[in-house]
Amino acid sequence: MADKTLLIGDIGGTNARFALANPERPGFHDAMTLMCADFAWADDAIRHYLDELSADSPDVICLAAAGPVVEDTVQITNNHWTLNAADIAADFGIDAVRLMNDFEALAYSIPHLQSEDSLPIGLPVRKPLPEDLFNVAIIGPGTGLGAAGLIKRGPILVPVVGEGGHVGFAPKSQIQVEILSALRSKFDRVSIERLVSGSGLENIYWALTFIHGEHRTQLSAKEIFANGGEGGDPRAAEAIHMFFEIFGQVAGDLALTMGAVDGVYLAGGIAKRYPELLQNSGFRNAFDNKGRYRSYMERIPTLLITHDEPGLLGSASCALELSSS
Repeated sequence: MADKTLLIGDIGGTNARFALANPERPGFHDAMTLMCADFAWADDAIRHYLDELSADSPDVICLAAAGPVVEDTVQITNNHWTLNAADIAADFGIDAVRLMNDFEALAYSIPHLQSEDSLPIGLPVRKPLPEDLFNVAIIGPGTGLGAAGLIKRGPILVPVVGEGGHVGFAPKSQIQVEILSALRSKFDRVSIERLVSGSGLENIYWALTFIHGEHRTQLSAKEIFANGGEGGDPRAAEAIHMFFEIFGQVAGDLALTMGAVDGVYLAGGIAKRYPELLQNSGFRNAFDNKGRYRSYMERIPTLLITHDEPGLLGSASCALELSSS
């Protein structure tokens, strides 16, 4: 097994990150980021990566991608690539190919995170995951909103992956009811991704200006974060506050749905880019605020994943399993 080449990848709408998985333990090395637009197909990018390293042809390929896996095929969101496991296997002359949703890869990374790879958000304090039995959830806003769960029973790990970002938004206050009403004038259906994502923050900002009868230039998510600091744009600050509050509500709903009593892990570019805003926001109070279930929620840790490449770490774990099967 030590001589096998295990190629892994984490592919998004803009970038594809490739690496070689360690053949003896979960981990990876020689990570490289490529622009998807520079290659017609994923196979071309993989060959370019291997050529750059002068690496052997892979024995195992395990790729995580931003999109649902349907019949071993992924049409990557915001990307011209389509991944098909059978085609990749034929192109490289191997049998061991696995495609995963990017949040499935994130789920597989959770047991391999070290203490320095996550940051507690609010109380309770971090505690080690039980070795034999646990339920956790993962949720993360970025370009979209991803969600997943991971269940362990003895030696068996079971990821639970769907399209949780597309469930309907349930407002919890009068201002949120007004935001929902405003967004219904723009969208046939308002999913939580319409609020908890990069474009979601922009939607919240627009809705608040609409509610207050203001005529403002629409800002990008980056501009809203830049303008929402102390002494800046009070409407941008309000939008940021609302964004993290709704994020907490949704994360709490996921914890209840998944029975994620051992922790909810926060991923995605936005949370990772603004940890102090997240820490000082109403996220945790909104997470706990579940009426009769507040005491239940208060026992569940919420942790921000700070590992540089958790998707590659999860893919490496799967590639190792695939190589030994």
